[in-house]
Amino acid sequence: MRIVSFNANGIRSAAAKGFFDWFGAEHIDFLCVQETKAQTDQLDDALFKPQGYHRHFNNAQKKGYSGVAVYSREQPDEVIDQLGWEAFDQEGRYLEARFGNLSVVSLYLPSGSSAEERQQFKFEVLKFLTPIFHEWLHNGRDYVLCGDWNIVHTARDIRNWKSNQKTSGCLPEERAWLDLLFHQHGWVDSYRRLNPEGQDYTWWSQRGQARAKNVGWRIDYQVVSPGLASRLVSSAIHPEPKFSDHAPYRVDYGR
Repeated sequence: MRIVSFNANGIRSAAAKGFFDWFGAEHIDFLCVQETKAQTDQLDDALFKPQGYHRHFNNAQKKGYSGVAVYSREQPDEVIDQLGWEAFDQEGRYLEARFGNLSVVSLYLPSGSSAEERQQFKFEVLKFLTPIFHEWLHNGRDYVLCGDWNIVHTARDIRNWKSNQKTSGCLPEERAWLDLLFHQHGWVDSYRRLNPEGQDYTWWSQRGQARAKNVGWRIDYQVVSPGLASRLVSSAIHPEPKFSDHAPYRVDYGR
């Protein structure tokens, strides 16, 4: 089973850069996209309907903003796009596709970098999601939570650790939330499980030469429930070709 998570920063923009050609050659079973920045009726072209895949979208009410998608070879048994908090749901940040006992989730957590108001909303989202994630761990299902979480976890996940301690995405309170999920609740960071000493990144600022110099952040995840941890086989981050300011993150799972 091969799952890819990718923040497209506009799925139409990524498509124009050849993303769906790459996707078609990678033998992917599930693709979770974040920041589609489109409404479904804008994606009727065959380019966005790769043969052999079912597709589902959760669009933000605000046009050209946020939005998530799941592409899958199998038709889901059920698709869920609401978590019950209007302020969060209207931004199109969550989409869960269920296949038997497996839930594949495309999740896009907010950034707090644009304004203090958005940072406070981000903290509210983390608080809102905590009991939901806890319940998911105990409901008997297997989960793969894919997406751009907009948070680094440790110094190995960001090039400039010290200078970003007061920057959204690297704040102590945000990293403590990941500590809670990974070290207390039992969720598993697939990349870190497979690469204990790895120092790879999935996002680079578009300013300066951040990507060329690999001054990046690892903020894109596939977080799995404990029952899937033993099935983690390998992972890869694909910074080239460049389709977005993020790189696709791939994980292969065994049976």
